[in-house]
Amino acid sequence: MADFLTPAERSERMSRIRGRGNETTELALARLFRAHGFTGWRRHRPVFGKPDFVFAAARVAVFVDGCFWHACAAHLRMPRTNRRFWKKKLDANQARDRRVNRTLKARGWRVVRVWQHELKRRNEARLVARLRRRLGTV
Repeated sequence: MADFLTPAERSERMSRIRGRGNETTELALARLFRAHGFTGWRRHRPVFGKPDFVFAAARVAVFVDGCFWHACAAHLRMPRTNRRFWKKKLDANQARDRRVNRTLKARGWRVVRVWQHELKRRNEARLVARLRRRLGTV
């Protein structure tokens, strides 16, 4: 199926997507942290790779990855138009994620990546358990 929007309309729509304060990712994880008593986190601290949340005392950087933008193997639906562009873009995003992970680990940080789909209510208990393990707060 061809894109029903003109290139200019598609560009305008895509420009409105923000990487910060997204209701289904960052804000959902912040609510989960509050609901389950996670403390010591701050948002958008000046740490390499721009983690969404930082637990500075524990040296843990938490990233919330959208299933589309970070090419989740389970949920990515590659656009049918302009596939070459999107493949290159998503491959570059994944390469950047790997580079950030390596750099932070080399600097003594632990990295936790949370997929957007993990923030669904049915996955909450498993995610909370994983976060507690990674943060050392079991």
